[in-house]
Parts: sequence; C-alpha cells; structure tokens
Amino acid sequence: MKKILVVILMIFAVGCAKKYVAQPEEPVMEKEERVEEVRVQEKITPREYTVPEEPDISVSRELPFEFQDALFDYDKYNIRSDAKAVFDATADWLNKNKHVNIIIEGHCDERGTNEYNLALGEKRARAARNYLLSRGIAHARIDTISYGEEKPTCTRQNELCWQNNRRTHFVVTK
Repeated sequence: MKKILVVILMIFAVGCAKKYVAQPEEPVMEKEERVEEVRVQEKITPREYTVPEEPDISVSRELPFEFQDALFDYDKYNIRSDAKAVFDATADWLNKNKHVNIIIEGHCDERGTNEYNLALGEKRARAARNYLLSRGIAHARIDTISYGEEKPTCTRQNELCWQNNRRTHFVVTK
C-alpha cells in the first residue's frame, strides 16, 4: 500500500510533460538578399555638423605649479639669496591663485637635539611665512608647522644630504 501511495505521489509531483510549440523557422535568405539587407542598413543620413566655438582665450587656466623647497644654512633660519627666488615664485603664483592656502613645513638635518631642531624648524617656517606676507599674501592663507629632523629627504650622513634636509617645504591645503 505504501508503495502504491509513493508511486502516485511521484506521478502527481512530476505532473504531465509540457508541450512545446515549434516556432516557425525564418526563411533562409540567399546570399545576395542578405547583402542587400546589409546595404540598406548601412545607409547613413547626412548629419548637420557644427564647427565648435573657439575657446575663450581671455580666461586662462594656470598650469600646475611645482613648489620648490627653499634651503637654509646650518643652524640658521635667515632667508638666503638663492631661497628668495623660490619664495618670489611661490608668492607670484599664490597672488594669481587667491583660492589656494598653504602650509609651510620647517625641516632640519639630524644634528642637534629633537627639541632644538623642532624650534629651528619653526623659525625657518615663520621666516618663510614672513617673507610671503611681505609679498602680499594674506596671513590667513598660510599655516606653519615644524617637523624638525623627523622627515628627512636624504638619510646619508654627509654635508650634501644635510643641506637638502635643512629646508622649508610647501603643501597646498586649498
């Protein structure tokens, strides 16, 4: 009895097979008919072409400015004559781009204590800020920070490397 019940349930669960209706086949085209059909689809209607307007040359976009580091002498924070050219170029660019704010980072070489180098880095950053202020940059657009000897660009222990680490570095904050 159980076997009959199982067989009936299986038949009921499976149900009847579905009938599929065959779709009519598309007529087979001859090669020439297909080529003609493709040619009809390839016909391109002429479009109206408008010449783009000339760009407005009165509005010029600034090219990206590459900030350079200004270098300092050993144990000094006064602006060197070669650093003035760096600060002048930075000030000119900032005067043209009044929406840009910067942070001036003061850096030192590894000689001296951490506390001394942090103080010297701050003096270098402030000297750079004061120079930019004298060139017309608003005080509110310039922040300063000292990293002392914490972020060297060169880790060798020679004069050339130490010279590259005694610097101010500019970072744009917008």
